[in-house]
Parts: sequence; C-alpha cells; structure tokens
Amino acid sequence: MIEHSHLRIIQALHINGTLTEAANTLCLSQSALSHQIRYLEKKLAVVLWEREGRNLRLTQAGELLLEVAYQVLPVLSQAEKTLKAYSEGRQGIMRIGVECYPCFEWLTGVLGEFMQQMPDVDIDIIHKFQFSGLEGLLNHHIDVLVTPDLVRKEKIYYETLAEYQLVLLVSADHPLAEVEQLMPEHLSEEILFIFPVSRERLDILKYFLAPAHIEPLKLKQVESLEIMLQMTALKRGVCVLPEWLADSKGGHFKLKKIQIGKNGLYQKLFLAMRISDKTTAYIRKFIAVGQKTANNSF
Repeated sequence: MIEHSHLRIIQALHINGTLTEAANTLCLSQSALSHQIRYLEKKLAVVLWEREGRNLRLTQAGELLLEVAYQVLPVLSQAEKTLKAYSEGRQGIMRIGVECYPCFEWLTGVLGEFMQQMPDVDIDIIHKFQFSGLEGLLNHHIDVLVTPDLVRKEKIYYETLAEYQLVLLVSADHPLAEVEQLMPEHLSEEILFIFPVSRERLDILKYFLAPAHIEPLKLKQVESLEIMLQMTALKRGVCVLPEWLADSKGGHFKLKKIQIGKNGLYQKLFLAMRISDKTTAYIRKFIAVGQKTANNSF
C-alpha cells in the first residue's frame, strides 16, 4: 500500500513545513501534491496531516509514516546507487580462481593496483579447488580463472594476460651453472623440484623432456616457493620457474638462470571467464591492469 513516492512526500512536507515549498522540492504543482495527499489518506483510511494556518502538522499516524520514511528512504537510495554501479560495472564481487602457484604470485602483484582503481569491487580469492577451475566457472563458483592452460570449452572465453619465458634455476656452483642452453639429457640425473600439480600440467615435462623421452632422476613436490629456492641454492635439486618470478623472488639466493632449449620455453598466462561476463566493466579493468603490470615487469 505504501509506495516510495508516499514516503518522499511526507518527508518533504516535514522538512519544508508548507504545501507550496514541499511541492517545489518534489517538482510538483501545489494542486498535484494536494491530490496525492488526499489519495494517500483515503487509501490508508487515516488522517496524516492537520492544517495550522499555512503550515501542516503531522498527526500521530503521520509521525509513524515519517519515521518509516527516514528509515527506508536512505536504504532505497543506497540500493539504487549500488544497482546503478552494478549495471555500469563499477561495483560487485569478483571471485578469482587461481590454478597454479606462479598464477597466485602474479595475482598478488596485480590486486593492489586493481583495488585502488576499483574500490567498490569486493575480491574473493579461491586457490584450493574442490573442483577444476573450468568447472568452477561453469558452475558459477568463481567469476574468472587465472590459468596457464587454454582449454577450449563452450561458454568459456580467454584473454591473454602475459607471455613469459620459463627458465631452469640451479645453484651458482652447480655443475649445470656453466651450461648456456639446457638440453633434455642435462636433467636425467637431477632431482626436479615442482609445485604440487599433476604431471600433465608441467610444461618442462610436456614440451621439453617428453618429446626427447627423458625423465628427471626424481620429481619432488614442494609447496613453498621460498623453500624451493632455498633447496635449489643448497644444491638439493633444480627447479623451473617463470623468469619474471625467478627475478622477483630469487634475487637474494645464489642462483643461476639457464635458458631451456635452443629457442627457450615460453608460456602464456590467461584469464578465463564465462562468455556472458566478458564485457563486464570491472573484469575488463582487471584484464587491463593485469596486462599493464605484465608489460612493466615481465
């Protein structure tokens, strides 16, 4: 029964005190405002105002409605602003899935700048999946997925965030430190530190060692990047990282970077999203910030 316009009328009458000034505030004619007041009182079957000369005084029922107006109108106003921000892509919640350890390190370098530029967008980070990243996108558990793997799926769209080179890291006094270009046979007697992911997602195996039918002496999973770098520096094994990550995190260790193969081993980082979301303004901004960050640091 009570509408938004009714609450605005009673608030305007209370603030302005006279019918004329309230009508001006509401951009109505005095007769139109009088008609709406009579209609509201008839609809509610209660008197809301009493005249005192030129002024209007609220009745007990009017005071109750005014109290409701002061509670409800700010909430409605904020909701309208928020919905407008949603429609313009300036506000919302972006749930970011991270599918690899270097992806997470990349994300930490991007989030600060993005949140400064989009302060009204909330961020949730999901990096321990109970499902595959693409499944999470399709099931709406996440909104975007940072991944090095481009897997064609219906309803999924990819944007390239960055291209980078993978390098082998060895201790500065490791025998391989003298090698300019890594060959597959160089790793046949080495312990290779890897992050806890499936073999199918290890580019060094998939694109470099498998074609040569060579396996490292042992694959050893290490969850912490810091520990992986420490163990590599102590000649407990070797590891493969994106060059940008090796440069940013390995500087205080005595390590040597070695190019993988004659032409290097390159990878891309993608942002996967649902096709229906690819024009969402804050997702476009996230892509732009991510690409700019990559261009400046990779």
